[in-house]
Amino acid sequence: MKELNRVNVDSSMRKEKVLMFGEGNFLRAFAAFLIQKLNDAGVFDGGIVVLQGTTQGTAELINNQQGLYHVIERGMENGKVIDRTTLINIVNRCINPYTDYKAYLETAKNPDLQLIISNTTEFGICYSENENIEKKIHENFPAKLTDFLHKRFLHFKGAMDKGLVILPCELIDKNADMLKSIVLRYADEWNLGKDFKAWLNNANLFANTLVDRIVSGYPKNEASEICKSLGYEDKLLDVCEPFFLWAIEADSSLSKRLPLDKSNLDVIITKDLDFYRTRKVRILNGAHTMSVLAGHLSGLDTVEHMVKDRLFEQYIQKGLFEEIIPAMQGEGLEKYALDVIERFLNPYLNHKLLSIALNSISKFKSRVLPSIKDYAHKFKTAPKALSFSLAALIQFYMTGLGSFVNDEKQYVDVFFAIKEKCKDDINKTVTAVLDEQLFWGEKLTAVNGLADLVTRFLGLIRQGGVRQAIEEII
Repeated sequence: MKELNRVNVDSSMRKEKVLMFGEGNFLRAFAAFLIQKLNDAGVFDGGIVVLQGTTQGTAELINNQQGLYHVIERGMENGKVIDRTTLINIVNRCINPYTDYKAYLETAKNPDLQLIISNTTEFGICYSENENIEKKIHENFPAKLTDFLHKRFLHFKGAMDKGLVILPCELIDKNADMLKSIVLRYADEWNLGKDFKAWLNNANLFANTLVDRIVSGYPKNEASEICKSLGYEDKLLDVCEPFFLWAIEADSSLSKRLPLDKSNLDVIITKDLDFYRTRKVRILNGAHTMSVLAGHLSGLDTVEHMVKDRLFEQYIQKGLFEEIIPAMQGEGLEKYALDVIERFLNPYLNHKLLSIALNSISKFKSRVLPSIKDYAHKFKTAPKALSFSLAALIQFYMTGLGSFVNDEKQYVDVFFAIKEKCKDDINKTVTAVLDEQLFWGEKLTAVNGLADLVTRFLGLIRQGGVRQAIEEII
């Protein structure tokens, strides 16, 4: 096989118009993939300079391949199995700021730079009191960004046309607002001046975003076979699903600055991101959370196997189309839900139920509980399928303590105490769990009909198992 380099694939470098904080699988199969498609469509002529996100990153590997790699989209799309490959040739280089921070700051002087994209995990956008302007290398991401933007401000003498569009992809609510607030805080603490703060506010656009694409990454078990078919040795193969959604909260000025919505990918520029965030959390994430614990208890191991199980398919559809969506407002909810089910059927992702079950208490609180409460408010009674999912959660925790339950210690400790106190009394157990302030921040026994349904379904689970209980629901 040939080496993957720009001589063998005849690919030239482009002007660096994008700085990408993070070189992980997700950004390479999501943000870099979009920039590639924009270049291929002839609406954006620009390359990417990548910044290694952690001390143990892949900058050396990326540079060894001269920024080249393949994204492989695998899964279901419009009822058909998709397996297509895209060569990414718009990454010019990757900088390791932990060994060459100067090279990172030099990119601030680039007059062609237009866009910054980040994905530093949901813990990356945070304030650290250990950062100060005198540090030679900033470790905290907002501190790195503050240092970078200040160097750009100084170099271009505050020119308004040298501001940047900043799109964080971290999975937290109001990600850009939070990032900007921390940058402004550092600007104050480091005494960088009111002119710099004015430039931050007026020349730069920090836009909240919502990203939606499942990326499984390097296909270790199939890599050699894939590389053989490609004819190149690619150590950066990146596998993802065909589905792509990037919702960006901004006005029409963003499209004038950057043609991000001019590819054939689903990029939505909206003034209100809340609808798209709620839709994803309640339908995609909610469908996961309402089903994976029951699926595990019934002996299933992956999302694909669960959705292909006729009984669970009916259960998930009932939860989505008869309970979650009727409690929501907005257009296109049914279509999105159908897309979600198709994504769940992806035979390539091997999405383990127990991996999704991590931290199920907090996930249930944010993903499923709002649908239960809205449904109960609208229809004056709790929804059956979602109430069953709470019963399955209780059974999952009660039977899995000390083995497969993976959650914060304080939550596990409370379940231990409830189990010890209530023994096998189902009524007492349900009341204790539903009224636990640590879990929910409120007493769920106040939700109309919820305690009765959860008690009933927990009894059915313990008497005849999960499948018998689901039969009762559908």
